[in-house]
Amino acid sequence: MAAEEPLKSTTGETLNPNLNPNPSAQDDVNGDELEEGEIVDDEESSAKKSSAVTYQPHPLEHQWTFWFDNPSAKSKQAAWGSSMRSIYTFATVEDFWSIYNNIHHPSKLAGGADFYCFKHKIEPKWEDPVCANGGKWTVAFSGRGKSDTSWLYTLLAMIGEQFDHGDEICGAVVNVRTKQEKIALWTKNASNEAAQLSIGKQWKEFLDYNDTIGFIFHEDAKKLDRNAKNRYTI
Repeated sequence: MAAEEPLKSTTGETLNPNLNPNPSAQDDVNGDELEEGEIVDDEESSAKKSSAVTYQPHPLEHQWTFWFDNPSAKSKQAAWGSSMRSIYTFATVEDFWSIYNNIHHPSKLAGGADFYCFKHKIEPKWEDPVCANGGKWTVAFSGRGKSDTSWLYTLLAMIGEQFDHGDEICGAVVNVRTKQEKIALWTKNASNEAAQLSIGKQWKEFLDYNDTIGFIFHEDAKKLDRNAKNRYTI
């Protein structure tokens, strides 16, 4: 007697004769049919569901934009800020790190470069309506390559909403020069002395910065330029 030919599907695949063509019927054999609303404690099913959970990014409270002022594009005749360009806006923790890990840190920037991180839709200019009545705290580092860690800590403090007066924060800038690097923290309302002193004190703590820092009003800087004096110091 000839051996039976294996069963084949319409696609030509060999079918396993031991497979149950009616899984629901098999379920009825193995146990009672589930009633509506009944929950089954199936560890394997739970594992499959957990492995299929959709990835969820971690949103920040505000969107932030990186700006860059290229020293090679600057000229003495051009208006201040005319060579400044926005380069990327981010809104999640993951986006921040993907950008930060793929851009030059201050120590790798050319002398004369200015790198900014400001809340989205706030331009890092005195003329911006949000910045117009504000001012800035400044920390300085002699030599090159000493501001990288403080710049990172400043960014994390801002986007992580670590300041008690976080609504006062506009953004920050690192100025890279041949003999010195500076980081300035811009705020909205310079006349709000209590808020500015709180921000300055917390910023020094975040950076573990021990030298005295000063706060200059943008209004004074526009009128007096380098001769502007600190209104507050910590």
